[in-house]
Amino acid sequence: MKTVAVHTGIPYEVSIGRGLLGRAGEWLAGLTAPRVAAMVADDTVDALYGDQVQQSLRGAGFRVSRMRFAHGEASKTLETYAAVLAFFSESQITRSDIVVALGGGVTGDLVGFAAATWLRGVRFAQIPTTLLAMVDSSVGGKTGVDLPAGKNLAGAFHQPVGVLCDPDVLSTLPGDVFADGMAEAIKYGVLCDEALFNRLAGGLRPEELETVIGRCVAIKAEICAEDERDTGRRQLLNLGHTLGHAIERCSGYGMPHGHAVAVGMVYAARIAADLGLCDAGCIARLKAALRANGLPTDADYPAQALAGAALSDKKRSGGTLTFVLPRAIGRCELRPVPVERLPDLAACALRPDV
Repeated sequence: MKTVAVHTGIPYEVSIGRGLLGRAGEWLAGLTAPRVAAMVADDTVDALYGDQVQQSLRGAGFRVSRMRFAHGEASKTLETYAAVLAFFSESQITRSDIVVALGGGVTGDLVGFAAATWLRGVRFAQIPTTLLAMVDSSVGGKTGVDLPAGKNLAGAFHQPVGVLCDPDVLSTLPGDVFADGMAEAIKYGVLCDEALFNRLAGGLRPEELETVIGRCVAIKAEICAEDERDTGRRQLLNLGHTLGHAIERCSGYGMPHGHAVAVGMVYAARIAADLGLCDAGCIARLKAALRANGLPTDADYPAQALAGAALSDKKRSGGTLTFVLPRAIGRCELRPVPVERLPDLAACALRPDV
């Protein structure tokens, strides 16, 4: 088992190892006194792993309340959030109890936000079941839901008490869902670890899962410890997300997050090349790595639509929006740009590679 410490204001550990899901109760009892555990999962994950986790929690002395909701980004709404709060109320969750988010990024974001706001904050634990959630969204304390105006616009920073990652559960993921997580893993390589990028450039071997998850978590943990509230260096983690979120919105959230981020990284590299920050070789290496991992490198949305969708990005500060742009594989920088330049940048992102 690999353990990564996250030194945020409320420190915690990420435990990574095969077979850990069956020991979830023992793991959680090591973090909090066994009282009531309110477990929330989407219908797909609940059918696969809900009984196993509930049995493990009960075996460790927890009284378990259980809720499921419809899977998918379409459930990451204020309506589902209200339903989760109603479930907490029915379960009589107090500040002495704990909430368990069992699932992917949608579940972690949604349930974490509910935990952050129920009784002004109750403890919660993350048990991610997708690669994307393991390498990225379960760590760092960002929680929230989508609004019609944009993605993750309602939310809170609320760190979990712990994160448990069992790579064995990834064997049940559909290929496109696994690829979503690979986009985020590749992102960490582009950001600050060329060796990681090279490891992933031809695809990921199953025996490397624990090592790659651990490395991605370690990178994110180090950045979040320095900038927990996303006001400085942590913004680097948004590589590919500014136009990626715009793509998601333009698709009516039909394009999965990781796929949109993959395209968003290519668009960011094209903008960087146009500004003279990186060369065409950087774009070519990125596109080859994404394709080798079953990810897209373009999306069929016009520049005007992308620019309009990007205006609602939560990272906008007054009249500027900060882009994360690569200088080379393994090195990126933050570049604030006036929102008036968004149409030109979006047009640049869509230009064919030379």
